[in-house]
Parts: sequence; C-alpha cells; structure tokens
Amino acid sequence: AEAREGRELRGVLCADHHPGYSQPIGGVVAYRDHVSPSGVGYDIGCGNLAAKTNIHIEALRPDVPRVMDEVWTRISFGMGRKNSERVDHPVLDEIAHSPISAQRGLSKIAGSQLGTVGGGNHYVDLFSDEDGWVWVGVHFGSRGFGHRTCTGFLALAQNRAWEDKVTGGGMDAPPVLIDTRTDLGTDYVAAMEIAGRYAYAGREWVVDRVARILGATLTDTVHNHHNFAWRERHDGEDFWVIRRGATPAFPGQRGFVGGSMGEISVVLEGQESPASVRSLYSTVHGAGRAMSRTEAAGRVKRRTRWVCTRRDCDGSLPIRTPRSPDGANPRCPTCGAKTQKHRTRQVVRAGKVDWPSVQAEVRARGVELRGAGADEAPEVYKRLPEVLAAHGDTIRVLHTLQPVGVAMAGIEEFDPYKD
Repeated sequence: AEAREGRELRGVLCADHHPGYSQPIGGVVAYRDHVSPSGVGYDIGCGNLAAKTNIHIEALRPDVPRVMDEVWTRISFGMGRKNSERVDHPVLDEIAHSPISAQRGLSKIAGSQLGTVGGGNHYVDLFSDEDGWVWVGVHFGSRGFGHRTCTGFLALAQNRAWEDKVTGGGMDAPPVLIDTRTDLGTDYVAAMEIAGRYAYAGREWVVDRVARILGATLTDTVHNHHNFAWRERHDGEDFWVIRRGATPAFPGQRGFVGGSMGEISVVLEGQESPASVRSLYSTVHGAGRAMSRTEAAGRVKRRTRWVCTRRDCDGSLPIRTPRSPDGANPRCPTCGAKTQKHRTRQVVRAGKVDWPSVQAEVRARGVELRGAGADEAPEVYKRLPEVLAAHGDTIRVLHTLQPVGVAMAGIEEFDPYKD
C-alpha cells in the first residue's frame, strides 16, 4: 500500500506489516529533510545475513543435531547476554572514537555484546536450498549498543539529557523527528551508521563461527539491514528513507527474508517495475506476525529473586535485598549459602499455542530446534509465499531455503534490545 503527503513525505506498507511503536513494522517512510530515531527503532541496523556453504545437506544431515548443540552452546542467545569470546573488530575502535561523545561511553557494552544474538524473533538457522546446498541464516541487530544509542537521541530530540529515560511513545504516538540540517540531525545519522556497521559486524562474526562449527567454506553471502535510514533518490528528488522491518529491493539488489521456524525462507532480488517505484524499492523482511506474543504464549508474570545456590535448599530473598558491603550477593536466610539471581515465569492466562505440539510438529518436519517458544510458533506468522505474492513483479525469488536447524532464545528470555 502506498501513501503520499505531498513532496515532503511518502509512505509504503509492505505485506508483512503489523503494528509497531511510532512506525509500523513493515512500514517505509520517506522524509525530505528529517530522520526519525523512533521510526528506525531501538534495534538500529537489525537485519538478515544468509551465507551459502560448500556443504551438501546429505553429507550434513546425520550431524545436524551435534552442530545445533554446538551452535546453542557457543553462541550467546537471550537477554543482555555477553559474548563468552572476546571479539576484536575494527568497529569497536570506531565506537571508541565516535564523533558523538556519549556514544563513546557505550564502548564497554558494545565490546561485550558483539556477536550475541538476543531474544524475540532473532535466530541462527541452518537451511538447505533447492539444490541441497547448506546455508547459514541469522537475524539480529545492534543489541544494547544500538538500543542505548536510540534512547539517547530520543532524549536529546525532546530537549532532555542523553541519559534521561524517555521513550518514543506508544503504538499510536507520532514519530520523533530530527531535522538533518541541524547538528543533532548530523550526529544522529553518524551514530546510526556506526550502529549499523556494528550490527553488520555481529552478524558476520556469528556466521563465521557457525561456518567453523560446520567446517565449511562460505561461497556466497546476502546481507541487508531492515531497520535503518538511507539517503536515496526517488522520482528525481532526495529523501531520507526509513525502513522499519522492510528490505531494500532496488533492481538487482538481493535480500534474505526469513519465514518461521518450520517454514521456508528465501533469497530474493528486486526488479524494476512501476510498482517497484511506488513501493520506494522496498519489500518484506519476513512473513509478518498474525498473532501477538501475548495471544500466542499467554500472559505471564515475571519475578526475580535471590535464590540459594544449594540444590537441597529452597531458601530465597526478595530481589530488593541489598548485596553485602563488599559487593557479594546476599546469603541464603535458610542455610547461609551463597545466592544468585533467578527469574521465574508464572502463567496468568494461557495462550492459544500448544507449544509441545508445535515442537513435535517442527521435529516431524526434520528441523532440529533449540530454544524458542510459543510466541515464535509457525502459526503466529503469516505464510511467506502469500506475503511475497502480494509484492508481485517488484521482486523475484532466487533461492528457496528449507530449515533444518533453528536456534533462538527461549521464551523465558525477555530481551530489551530487540525491536
């Protein structure tokens, strides 16, 4: 769907669209002289990378369970997780020397989380294509570094201090806009581009690690952001094009679009057509949600407590209990042993998805599943072939990828750094 509001603003809704804060997921908005940090979103540079390997699925199939076990243990999934390996990458030097001083202060979190995947719909998957070649596919963004970059600029745009806690508003809130002709606009674009390069580096690191686990050589890669702002020319005029959950699809440009854990994903290519022009050369980034997370998995109450580290003791303390003066966790009130933080989930209202049945169905399709939960079941998504068909002659599918292994953070993981 296309919307126009004169020469200053244009908009497009892709077929996978669903509600999002400030700007729909699957939405594309073009501004002449403004960018929107709330439109780009908290997960700056979230995107997809698919890499073809030199391994054939028939050679790999007996080993898929072991490979997925190793992916699950060697790569960090979930809330605020740090990478167990220290990653040395030029983008970390770029962050340390960012022209935005507040962003330089995010060097520590950037270093610790580079190459971590996060939660929600972020994943590391193995696929086989129509000729049986194995592909590695990943989906995630700039993690806590991008999230804090976004929140900092949302605060500055509202005349607050960088560290102030502000938001971009609710689902129906108007976008937070920054004029790109101002110093603040120039700074946001520079910071966003650094966060985008950080996201690229993280995805490349994860794919490289999976290739090592496979013992594979990469023979082709398709890599794209779908949460970003690009300076582009459309109908002879320059715009800042903000794609939020939308894939750039200029003629000849390839993109990787994921489906769901039990269904196909694709590598596609943009094509020239009148509809492509009207769509601002944009297409879907996935199948798109058909059911909310709460509707799928139910409503839960999360609680964090200090719990005893001894298996034979059920002692616990409220999380507000302070640490000792030397910084150690409080002692168990029952036995005096050390405690650790523990998060629990209590289902307040059941969801529509029968997760054990979904797990059995995914296994029956020949997919090795690690992690995930009811909120990411195939039935909560639209069907990708139907979504792609809605974009007609603006794209063509180059490769159809069947999942053979899926790794995602478990449903118990709440991730503040996804979008």
